[in-house]
Amino acid sequence: MATIAQPSNQSGIGSAHRRVIFASSLGTVFEWYDFYLYGSLASVISKQFFSGVNETTGFIFALLAFAAGFFVRPFGALVFGRLGDLVGRKYTFLITIVIMGLSTALVGVLPSYASVGVIAPVLLVALRLLQGLALGGEYGGAATYVAEHAPPGKRGLYTSWIQTTATVGLFLSLIVIMLTRSALGADFDTWGWRVPFLVSIVLLAVSVYIRLQLAESPVFLEMKESGTRSKAPLTESFARWGNLKIVILALLGATAGQAVVWYGGQFYALFFLTQVLKVDAQAANYLIAAALLIGTPFFIVFGSLSDRIGRKKIVLAGCLLAAITYVPIFKGITHYANPAIETAAAQSPVTVVADPNACSFQFDPVGKKKFTQSCDIAKTALAKAGVPYSNQSAAPGSVAVVHIGAVEVPSVDGGAMPAADFKAASGKFGKDLAAKLKEAGYPAKADPEHINYVMVGLLLVILLIYVTMVYGPIAAWLVELFPAKIRYTSMSLPYHIGNGWFGGFLPTVAFALVAYSGDIYYGLRYPIIVALMTVVIGALFLPETKDRPVQ
Repeated sequence: MATIAQPSNQSGIGSAHRRVIFASSLGTVFEWYDFYLYGSLASVISKQFFSGVNETTGFIFALLAFAAGFFVRPFGALVFGRLGDLVGRKYTFLITIVIMGLSTALVGVLPSYASVGVIAPVLLVALRLLQGLALGGEYGGAATYVAEHAPPGKRGLYTSWIQTTATVGLFLSLIVIMLTRSALGADFDTWGWRVPFLVSIVLLAVSVYIRLQLAESPVFLEMKESGTRSKAPLTESFARWGNLKIVILALLGATAGQAVVWYGGQFYALFFLTQVLKVDAQAANYLIAAALLIGTPFFIVFGSLSDRIGRKKIVLAGCLLAAITYVPIFKGITHYANPAIETAAAQSPVTVVADPNACSFQFDPVGKKKFTQSCDIAKTALAKAGVPYSNQSAAPGSVAVVHIGAVEVPSVDGGAMPAADFKAASGKFGKDLAAKLKEAGYPAKADPEHINYVMVGLLLVILLIYVTMVYGPIAAWLVELFPAKIRYTSMSLPYHIGNGWFGGFLPTVAFALVAYSGDIYYGLRYPIIVALMTVVIGALFLPETKDRPVQ
């Protein structure tokens, strides 16, 4: 019968186990390198692949293409999780990293919308779907493989290194983007954005080479030799209530909250700085990178701590702290990153006075609608400018008016106008509105001289600490919740529904909520509600698992 090798140094991590952790973590580096690469370049990608629609719809489409990969992750978890429980952990996540790496790299050679029309976004979405499918099997395999090599009492420490390399992936993407942008200047937005995607070929080659050197998981070999492998992992995982119940509870009471805190504390923070507060993209990337440098070691701290006090306490505490403090933290980021917005909003608050029935939820999944009503035109212009506003009802059929303090700027109702006249009238309204906003003190961009970099960085570090609390122990917790013979399948599904759907759709949902309400903090309601749900369900129904064996 196969035995589980012990590390050469019981107080740390032996050399053989370091190789296991490093090789397994490379897939997570890839995952988050691609995630933040695409997220950071969403505005550039929208211009390259969705230029056939208006700018606002194009940006939403870019976010949806981003989210498409997350939508299919649970399906990848089913396909590759089953494969991992049937034929082995090693071979399965060797397949997933090849698919994942090629899908990322090929984005760098796709033709643009200007070159081939609608084929361009179709190809982009197809690659996002392929990458999402592969990712559905990657994380579960890595976490299972590392945990099954770890000695008792060190699974939190061992698996937390996987979570650490997730942040390394983000950090690597920021470095590559900043270096490429600095080297190419204006050419970055035209063709230089492709370079960071193409660079991933190097990471893929290294990952495949190292993974080919690995042996199979000792726990899987033990099951294989003893004949105790599952013959129907999907049936045992999801058609038997005893295990299905744990899958559901793991989703709602662990990974959903972990996901929104993870995405909220890193990607949404970057989105908020660049898209809402209009901080220069390079400056925002530097701030996030600095916070990551400071916060990353805490993945290990909380992973190791979970070996002593438990996974559950730390993950749920991180969710609770995030839910309680997100709004004041993001308000603090506004105060220190772009105080002019805060000052202008206090001195000259903006209100859209319009017929509620004439205000659309401005999202068109096929890009065919024309939002020509006066309320829509006003809200589009304000959302594009990053200006917070409130809403006030007006008489039915009336033309919307934007109030900037005591100043009124009538909008344009283009419903009955010829296209040329509408374009001219809406353009004039946009210029008039921009001029009045400028007079009221609303900045077009954040003034670098008025950014308190130290305080913004400190607030970002706090968000990162929450991320490390929820993410550091989560792999060990999920691995320990399920029996070995269906572990890969069972843990992969709740992880990827949580991170793929609850977390992956956070940018799109938050963006839509902010555009709908006019409140730049309204989008935070989504992660706050999900995090609180996880705290309640996790506390009441999920067990502590740190002392469970994984064999």
